[in-house]
Amino acid sequence: MDFKNEIAIVTGGAQGIGKEVVKGIIEGGGKVIIVDINERVAKETVDELGDAVSFYKMDLGDSDQIRITMKQIIEDFEKIDILINCGGIVSTKPFQDISQEEWNRVLSINLTGTFATCQSIYSHFIENKGGRIVNVSSVAGKIGGGLLGTSAYATSKAGVNGLTKAIAKEGGKYGIRCNAVCPSYTNTAMTNNLKENKELEAKVINMIPLGRRAEPNEIAQMILFFASNLASFVNGEIGDCDGGIVLD
Repeated sequence: MDFKNEIAIVTGGAQGIGKEVVKGIIEGGGKVIIVDINERVAKETVDELGDAVSFYKMDLGDSDQIRITMKQIIEDFEKIDILINCGGIVSTKPFQDISQEEWNRVLSINLTGTFATCQSIYSHFIENKGGRIVNVSSVAGKIGGGLLGTSAYATSKAGVNGLTKAIAKEGGKYGIRCNAVCPSYTNTAMTNNLKENKELEAKVINMIPLGRRAEPNEIAQMILFFASNLASFVNGEIGDCDGGIVLD
């Protein structure tokens, strides 16, 4: 996909799905700013992928820091074309066992963090008469959670879905497109605990009509499509990339 002369911000771009998205934009001729809390892994990714990639450290659980960092990125690069929100955490505890602290943390990072990044760049996109936002959500946000991400995670991702539609509806008149991608079980560091529990992993895979987990690059392809001009009339879409779990 063609990203020539375009600059994208990718949260959580140091590894997993985010890293595959970064690779895709670079392969399409674009430049990427990775924002991630994991400084060591992010710097390794920058070293691996070369001069087309930059890194800024940012904690998605700290909205004030998000706004300061996003403002700095916009000042440093002058024009941003794309924001892709891949960063997030998972919560797997049953509803009755979730502490208030864990609930607050999951919502703060997954939902409020996404709100803060999107709002921080919104006026910049208005000034530039357009921009593209892609939020990485989850099938958990559509089906109320599952064996991998339970109620706190599902609630945060359902909120991301609603936020995506709201931004699409309000931002459309400014040329801002906002879409989301909902993966299911994907082979990333976030799912290491599931991979180690073969019985539980088998249950999850049995829920997927394609009968396997996704690889990060497979999820990245839908994200890259939504972020590209190939999807020029796609707005407010909550796209499933889940092997057929949701079927809506």
